[in-house]
Amino acid sequence: MNIQTSLQTFRGKAAGQKPLLEVKGLQVSFSTSQGRVNAVRDLSLQIAPGEIFALVGESGSGKSVTARTIIGLAGPRASVRADAITLATHDGRVLDLLDLSEKAWRRVRGREIGFVLQDALVSLDPLRTIGREIAEPILAHGLAPRSLVSSQVLELLSRVGVPEPDVRAGQYAHELSGGLRQRALIASALAAQPRLLIADEPTTALDVSIQKRILAIFRELADAGHGILLITHDLAVAAQLAHRVGVMQNGQLVETGPAHDVLSHPGHDYTRRLLAAVPTAANRGRHLSNPASPLPNRQTIRSDDRLLEVRNISKSFRRGDGSLLRAVKDASLHVDRGETLGVVGESGSGKTTLGKIALALQSPDSGAVLFEGRPWSSLPERSRRPLRAGMQTISQDPLSSFDPRFTVERIIAQPLRLYTGLDRARRREKIVNLLELVGLSPDLLGRRPQALSGGQRQRVSIAQALAAAPKLLICDEPVSALDVTTQAQVLDLLVDLQARLGLSMIFISHDLGVIQHVSHRIVVMKEGAVVEAGAVEQVFGQPQHAYTRELVASVPNFSNL
Repeated sequence: MNIQTSLQTFRGKAAGQKPLLEVKGLQVSFSTSQGRVNAVRDLSLQIAPGEIFALVGESGSGKSVTARTIIGLAGPRASVRADAITLATHDGRVLDLLDLSEKAWRRVRGREIGFVLQDALVSLDPLRTIGREIAEPILAHGLAPRSLVSSQVLELLSRVGVPEPDVRAGQYAHELSGGLRQRALIASALAAQPRLLIADEPTTALDVSIQKRILAIFRELADAGHGILLITHDLAVAAQLAHRVGVMQNGQLVETGPAHDVLSHPGHDYTRRLLAAVPTAANRGRHLSNPASPLPNRQTIRSDDRLLEVRNISKSFRRGDGSLLRAVKDASLHVDRGETLGVVGESGSGKTTLGKIALALQSPDSGAVLFEGRPWSSLPERSRRPLRAGMQTISQDPLSSFDPRFTVERIIAQPLRLYTGLDRARRREKIVNLLELVGLSPDLLGRRPQALSGGQRQRVSIAQALAAAPKLLICDEPVSALDVTTQAQVLDLLVDLQARLGLSMIFISHDLGVIQHVSHRIVVMKEGAVVEAGAVEQVFGQPQHAYTRELVASVPNFSNL
């Protein structure tokens, strides 16, 4: 069912119905060392049974605070005021969510309101298996005899696209990929069949094919009468799924209405800026953060000037149950000087493992990696260490990769100490220059990672990588956790730096829109193997492999609103 048909069906069902969720005049503020911060201001919204309402906006706009407040998790430092926050329950009652005890909330969470958070690794209990995690809401609310719970858990895992559900149910969160963890978290939120599902960035860590399956599940839930509050920075997902959209800026709803109207004919300037920042085929070759400005001309790529070669790499891992996982199978690729190679594929396809092998952070079982025409993967680490400056990485989650005790200055100083002979004064001068290069103020030198925004942390990560004057950057999902405008700024920065410094990049992502925007060539991976490779225009315009065609067809877009 497409969104137009779904919208017509929803309107027919919703006519005359009372809202499932109603929020009137919500105000949320927090006490900080700098005074009170108004996170949400005079917000009102309704969600009817069977409706999907998408809340979109930049990081810090108040979307997640709104979601946490609705489910009673705003936190002890929050001051919450509202004219009303009410929820219609399974048994026909209307609950006042502003006046619930913690005991009452335990009966509501899971059963009446399901909650899917963005960070599954933090949300899932590290001491419990995935099966026990999903079983908990079923048992806690007495929804099935204990003898039937295991089969229901496996059914839920299958429903959200988890392969080998019987194996995964016995594993712990740290044993799963990011995409598998997110699917397990969604299964846990669906376990008690809540009337209202709040999903905060539920598809950020998912590749487009699994994302398509999860969005189909959300649509099925809506068609069955469940309400969904979807919080996302992915406007294409909102366009594909939502009946109505609310756009938040600085804690306020600045525009709301049917998804078709808001995303096809935005009335607010802020909404127009958000839409312009989404990477598409139409704006390839132009700055996303300033569409009127063309990207700098990239140097001509010489196919005979190889910087990195990966030759017939294979890598296997032993699972906890003793079985063998073949993560990479006879994979080959190359990167030329000044080129960006995009690597795409679903979660578990071997993208990250291949990147780690290229960095020599893991050793291949067979095959070889050559850097600048010389052996790389086969070198002893002692011989390779002085050469590591030439190949640096930008990670998906800088907050996890940075030492939380270090200041920005100390973080960027690390590679300068390792790879340069600069004294302290010249190091500081270089650090300031690097910050300016990535668009940050020297005022941030004394801050620690927790005091930075997501976009600032990612820019610090780029500055740290550039400190070693690398020839190749390996970027593993560097923008997947960023909102659309911050993502646009970071992508523009990387392309500008490439042109300015002559960098080569391997850009690993599950976001085909991003890959299309930044890459010269694309490699498509599935189940550890490279199934297709070619120029961007060729792979997107005339995909040859069935899996590539499936990926391209799964990319959410605005064309069928």
